[in-house]
Amino acid sequence: MFLEPLTPTEAGALPGELLTELTTLYASNHAFHALSGDFPDPADIRPEQVATALADELADPDVEVLLARSAGHLIGIAITLATHPAPADGDPWIGLLMIDATQQQQGYGRQLASLVETRLRASGRTAVRLAVLDNNPDALTFWTTLGYHIIDHREDRRLGRPCTVLRKRLR
Repeated sequence: MFLEPLTPTEAGALPGELLTELTTLYASNHAFHALSGDFPDPADIRPEQVATALADELADPDVEVLLARSAGHLIGIAITLATHPAPADGDPWIGLLMIDATQQQQGYGRQLASLVETRLRASGRTAVRLAVLDNNPDALTFWTTLGYHIIDHREDRRLGRPCTVLRKRLR
């Protein structure tokens, strides 16, 4: 598996083939989207919705969107934030880590998380944080298995959903 940063065209759009791949990835995770409420109909995620969601992320200079590929196929996506909007929180954040649902349970999530951590470590970061929706116990289990520790419970800043905040020291 390797990572490639997502960069839109000069006009700000995503190339059509890539947008199709990303839409397939997002649509495969309808169970997660049903929990998150990020899309109006998690069973019908459309390219324009994915394009808008990613454009919002890419508009922030502190956000990096990373595509995970294996054997030429898009396997997953990770979105990282250089810092949290709260001034007292200096750690970078993993805002999203998603593996194509048809490829889950094959170790890709662990690999992607490890690659993101390695990337952050190489940039001099010493810890990373993330938030898991409280209605997603499988995600909480995944992250704690990878060595993340619960440090807080709060609502997310965008939609006010209850979350568990986790942190991991990067050695």
